[in-house]
Amino acid sequence: MVSLTEEETEEIARALEESNLHYLWIVRETEQKKLPKWFLESNKEKGMVVTWCNQLEMLAHPAVGCFVTHCGWNSTLEGLSLGVPMVGVPKWADQLTDAKFVEEIWGIGVRAKEDEEGVVRREELIKCLKEVMEGERGKDIKSNANKWKELAKKAISEGGSSDECINKFVQHLMALVEQIN
Repeated sequence: MVSLTEEETEEIARALEESNLHYLWIVRETEQKKLPKWFLESNKEKGMVVTWCNQLEMLAHPAVGCFVTHCGWNSTLEGLSLGVPMVGVPKWADQLTDAKFVEEIWGIGVRAKEDEEGVVRREELIKCLKEVMEGERGKDIKSNANKWKELAKKAISEGGSSDECINKFVQHLMALVEQIN
């Protein structure tokens, strides 16, 4: 529902180029025309741009060191449960609250700040990427991300809180079905 402007796309492209970090950037086919002409050719060694990927599989891969996300609830939960540090770039609605949780409550990432025009500039994105991937704070972020990953595993494992709640829910549904019959 949210589409980046050409200016925002160029800022991300410049940040990826200047950060000297390896990346996988998912850009929908309908948004490909916004990519700067120079970008795809000049960054073949460091990164890859694709139109789609299985986000869960990608986030679960051990080579992934950071997830730049709009902080939608599904993406946030996937990153959180897989222990992936995040850079939040929220645009609207729940994304703003989710980004606050990522940074201030769970301590698993940072939020990129927009300028007065509402654009996250390349310098800001590079600063956030370096902070998560290389900075001293990055060690704490990675530790917190691993902690949340383990808590998520425990919750969904047999006897965990999510496992118990789903069992109670199913039992409740079964009792309702029996009452109807």
